[in-house]
Amino acid sequence: MSEQTIIRRLSGVGVIGNILLVAFKLYAGVVGHSAAMVSDAIHSLSDVFATLIAFIGIRISRKEPDKGHPYGHDRFECVASMLLGVILLLTGVGIGVGGVKTILAGKYDQIVIPSTIALVAAVVSIVTKEAMFWYTRYYAKKLNSSAFMADAWHHRSDAFSSVGSLLGIGGAMLGVPVLEPIACVAICLCILKVAYDILKDSLDRMLDTACSDEFESALGSLITAQQGVARLDQLQTRKFGSKIYIDAEIAVDGSITLDDAHAIADEVHDAVESAYPDIKHIMIHENPAAKGDA
Repeated sequence: MSEQTIIRRLSGVGVIGNILLVAFKLYAGVVGHSAAMVSDAIHSLSDVFATLIAFIGIRISRKEPDKGHPYGHDRFECVASMLLGVILLLTGVGIGVGGVKTILAGKYDQIVIPSTIALVAAVVSIVTKEAMFWYTRYYAKKLNSSAFMADAWHHRSDAFSSVGSLLGIGGAMLGVPVLEPIACVAICLCILKVAYDILKDSLDRMLDTACSDEFESALGSLITAQQGVARLDQLQTRKFGSKIYIDAEIAVDGSITLDDAHAIADEVHDAVESAYPDIKHIMIHENPAAKGDA
């Protein structure tokens, strides 16, 4: 399956699936007198926009480099991820504020007890959104797409949201109506946590943050293991959207010809790019080393 086909399918599943869920959950929330389910439906509606943003972001990021963007367009994925995080943040705050207002009002006897359809909608939403999470996550990994991975966690946060709705609606039906606004606040906290994680990750990728120590250690071992490399003098890594850029300085025998030194650098370059497909570019600089230096 081609990359473009995967992107179209992911987007189609996300948009169509969420539209159907929004319609059903909104109907169940209104007819079933459940504020938690209406909040859940609003969260699902935000997922529609999230998937569209992810689709647009990854399509732009996959464009070839041009004169105005010689390093490519990979950071557009980061922009898309940040927009998804902001949408989640605003959605979570809106849901939480409504729940807190109801709790502080203290008029629990005036809360209408939800009906069975709202409970059914919560169960359907949990199952559907969890399935969409695993489906999107699987292909987001294949594409190495931070935007679609953020979209996957958007689906998972909706599943958490529906779990909160299920507990709140069930508790209200059992005679504890305050549990429904409490569920709204719990949903808010889950959404805010996911929003924070998405925003932090996308910001790290925007700011050329270095890769993990474990990654750099493994990369350094691979470079020094190549024939002709006396030692690794310097290694710098940075995230660039969903890709990685590397600058490395290696020491080679100072008595060999420039052609031979360049051939060693080429071998290192090819070995690294072969072992790590996420690396977009690696720059190798050769330093002279004394014979026998290691």
